[in-house]
Amino acid sequence: MHIKKGDNVVILSGDDKGKTGKVVKAFPRENKVVVEGVNMAKKHQRPRAEGQKGQVIEMAMPIAASKVAKKV
Repeated sequence: MHIKKGDNVVILSGDDKGKTGKVVKAFPRENKVVVEGVNMAKKHQRPRAEGQKGQVIEMAMPIAASKVAKKV
């Protein structure tokens, strides 16, 4: 895989086309990467302790490594 953790990349296709960001995590076996601030999804989280409220967290989801390119 040509993309590694810490690389600055630009998104080539999809809803986030043209955005840039830093690779937070790479999954070489699945050929996917997580780029900060790109491909965000909302995740509903249960309350951890009694009396707490649940919350909605926005997190970056993996994107195919073929859809990103190193920024020069």
